Amino acid sequence: MGVHEQTGALVTGGSQGLGLAIARELVAQGCRRLVVTSRNPDKGAAAVARLSALGVDAHTLPVEMGDIDQVREMVPQAVERIGPVTALVNCAANTDRGSILDTTPVQWDAIMDPNAKGPFFALQDFARHCIDSGHSGSCVNILSIVVYGGLPFLAPYVASKAALAGITKNAAAALAKHRIRVNGINVGWMDTPGEDATQRKWHGRDPGWLESAEANMPFGMLVKPEHVAKQTAFLLGSGSGVVTGSLMDFDQQVVGAYPDTNES
Repeated sequence: MGVHEQTGALVTGGSQGLGLAIARELVAQGCRRLVVTSRNPDKGAAAVARLSALGVDAHTLPVEMGDIDQVREMVPQAVERIGPVTALVNCAANTDRGSILDTTPVQWDAIMDPNAKGPFFALQDFARHCIDSGHSGSCVNILSIVVYGGLPFLAPYVASKAALAGITKNAAAALAKHRIRVNGINVGWMDTPGEDATQRKWHGRDPGWLESAEANMPFGMLVKPEHVAKQTAFLLGSGSGVVTGSLMDFDQQVVGAYPDTNES
């Protein structure tokens, strides 16, 4: 019997990259009822085709996490399609750039709404569904290592993920009495299709940027989606026991550590 055999999962941003890796890992661990969201209906349909080929009841919803009306319809629509939803992954995010000196209010909202407001209300609706249905639940919010400060050109993104980190802690405490667990993962620099597009769009990187970047990493690679997916599935499942309100740093850079000045 798989760990997630009884799981009904909703994964936002589940059509590619980390979101799709999480969906696939849940399926590998026994999940047979799954809904993934995507801003792009074609990508959503392609993801569902891949998941359905694994023998699961998979569906997609076209959701823009910055559109609160779409977000508020998400959990009810997922329940209509797969029945009780017991696991939520807030993975979708806007990673556009902006610094403290040049970010506009429009850019701020374009990042904060899908990265913090949308996940907040998705979690609210998920929690209400669990409580009204009389079952426990587990949520994992995908955060970022930048919650500790980040690079100058990530100012609004940092703010959005820091907000979601606070939401994770607050919700975990509030929902524990309902046996709903909420945890977060501070993901480091990760190798995804979205990151490739971001590097090309915002930083003018050529097609070989990944190989060069990974050559400078301590373990010779960027964070890989399949590794984060396994941790996400663990936190969603019974194997993580009573753990709630936890924020895990999933990176090879140790926050607060500095190079040894005695080394040549």
